Amino acid sequence: MTHTPTLLSFFCAGLLVACRADPGLPVLELQGHSMGTSFHITVIDPAPDTNLDHLSSRINDTLERIENIASTYRDTSDLGKFNLDESTDWISVSSELCSMVASAVAVGRQAGGAFDITIGPLVDLWGFGPGEMSGTPPSDAAIEAVRDAVGLDRLAVDCDQSRLRKSVASMRIDLSGWAKGHAVDRVADLLDSIGLENYLVELGGELRVKGHNAANLPFAIAIENPAETASHDLSIIHVTDTGIATSGDYRNFFEYGGVHYSHTLDPNTLRPVMHSLSAVTVIHPSTAYADAMATALLVLGPTNGMQLANSKELAALFAVSTPEGLKYLPTEAFVAGNFLDR
Repeated sequence: MTHTPTLLSFFCAGLLVACRADPGLPVLELQGHSMGTSFHITVIDPAPDTNLDHLSSRINDTLERIENIASTYRDTSDLGKFNLDESTDWISVSSELCSMVASAVAVGRQAGGAFDITIGPLVDLWGFGPGEMSGTPPSDAAIEAVRDAVGLDRLAVDCDQSRLRKSVASMRIDLSGWAKGHAVDRVADLLDSIGLENYLVELGGELRVKGHNAANLPFAIAIENPAETASHDLSIIHVTDTGIATSGDYRNFFEYGGVHYSHTLDPNTLRPVMHSLSAVTVIHPSTAYADAMATALLVLGPTNGMQLANSKELAALFAVSTPEGLKYLPTEAFVAGNFLDR
């Protein structure tokens, strides 16, 4: 992973699309690559004695540690070793991995299984895993063959002793719907620990913001429209002291026989989602929780997803495809938060 620190006189914030503010307070920006994607970290008005190299090194160490814990692309990561181990006995893991798994499982149960980290075999089968995408859907028989390896009840978690257990040897955990948000939260914790009060942390489109931007205002975050023809009227939200995550079906996909196959897989049907909900943005103090819930709501679709979001009092914005074009539907908590009108 490489990163380049620079001191800027402007601020640029973006969830999936960047937007600029007028020049204001001095800004420190760090950027680079980690966890198979890019990251951008912006600190507003840092202390003059801020050691850029030291800060950059600590951020690098934090991201590298998490990648060594939760990467599905590294067989040597804690998660990679667990996935390769076909034992159905208890397997010792690091305390941080166990905590991540336990938290992700808890969110999955809240979402009725719509978010399920045991879909590793299913992700690989559909070609959305570490290997090369095949571009063709698997057969019904192949899909049914992995059914027994998928399900939250296939995984036992004991974080008192930092261990996990599979009930099916072929079960594999995929933390891609949690790990980036977790990494963002841990980098934010690092910035908090050294006394930084105004910042934005972004990794692969998942964000955490604190304080204000360079113009002494809440951060203006641009949400990428899932469709080129979509209206831009509701694309900017204004937030502070929170995490933000978006899950969508429009970036990682393949088309076969005129059918769009998204990387968002329904753990119940074992197939890509096939409904009108194109993307969901969730605002929550925990970026990891927002990341997981955005995935769950996208799996559930516009009706069931909205019901769950409102029942959990989640601030979320749904992008729904209709015959008239893309429409944005906010949850009750999103409306109450005035995120579009600050």
